[in-house]
Amino acid sequence: MRGSVVSNVQQNNGNEFKCSTYIMFSNIISIVWSTAILLATAPIAGGCNRQQEVKLPMVINTWGAEFSKANVDAWDTLYIKKKSVLDAVEVGCSKCEELQCDGTVGFGGDPDENGETTLDAMIMDGQTHDVGAVADLRRVKSAISVARKVMEHTSHTLLVGNQATQFAIRMGFKEEDLNTSSSMESYKKWKENKCQPNYWINVTPDPKSSCGPYSPIEMLKYHHAGVSEGYNINLHNHDTIGMIAVDEDGSIAGGTSTNGLSHKVPGRVGDSPIPGSGAYVDKYVGGAAATGDGDVMMRFSPAMLTVEGMRYGLTPDKAAQIAIIRISKYYPNFSGAIVATTIDGDYGAACHGMDTFHYCVANPTLRQTTLEKVTCVKTSGGVSKESPPW
Repeated sequence: MRGSVVSNVQQNNGNEFKCSTYIMFSNIISIVWSTAILLATAPIAGGCNRQQEVKLPMVINTWGAEFSKANVDAWDTLYIKKKSVLDAVEVGCSKCEELQCDGTVGFGGDPDENGETTLDAMIMDGQTHDVGAVADLRRVKSAISVARKVMEHTSHTLLVGNQATQFAIRMGFKEEDLNTSSSMESYKKWKENKCQPNYWINVTPDPKSSCGPYSPIEMLKYHHAGVSEGYNINLHNHDTIGMIAVDEDGSIAGGTSTNGLSHKVPGRVGDSPIPGSGAYVDKYVGGAAATGDGDVMMRFSPAMLTVEGMRYGLTPDKAAQIAIIRISKYYPNFSGAIVATTIDGDYGAACHGMDTFHYCVANPTLRQTTLEKVTCVKTSGGVSKESPPW
């Protein structure tokens, strides 16, 4: 009997031990899971809760001030109205055309040497790689919208001059004078100031002290003007609205619009309507848009170069910076900037020839159009330690 009792007690003690052990391990597992959940949802040092950061959809564009209103309209189109990225870019650039942003976008800008205001614009669909563009567009105000019609209703990429105007009229756009009393007054003063500044070189009479018509000077040896190019470019005679939009599904589009350089040689086309120069988007990588001295920048396809940098794993700001530095090695006096975004909504910018550059961004985390600023790259004679990884 006694042995039986002892055996029962030992069995009970064993069961109690097993039960206690089970409860202990259950509590440990519970504590581990609770800790993991707290760590996963806790704010990262500095107060930024990465778990709650939402980067898409997003809109980014060049410049601030009036250009911010273009971002507001594009963001409203994309985020509030739930329209496409192409719609957002068209609406945003159209806003700047209507506002005549800084006098360098849309109608009423400083006319060319013949006294006529002309427009350049481009729009690009990152999903299909289709592009529509117009250059030297005359007597039609809605350049970005005409560019979209080129993309959607032709198999061409770029239409120019009076033929672009005729296409626009067939597409239902109104033909009207792009000059204003202000732009004509500017033209009058430019003529009275002996056509200064202008963009002629190696001609007679001396373009630095007189108006044309000019004739070429016979050159015994080709004169490279690269070092001096950019001396007559400033912040108020060459701005472009360059915009990139990305939606929640990763669809991406880019666009540009400008009236070009003040008092340009008639027929001049800059970088804005050229894919890869004015803007470039790729559904697998992201997009970039450029602004600045278009005659110089278009020789380097800086928007495409920036996107390729991001393809190789560079951050948007570093990719843009390398593209800027590459230009500065050849043209140390040039002025320009690039904005860029990855397909995931990481963004950045780089600039040269200014102290700082402002640009606009909107995404769900920022909640509204936000003005960003970047300090520009400083180079000495075009020399920099930065170099592309490819």
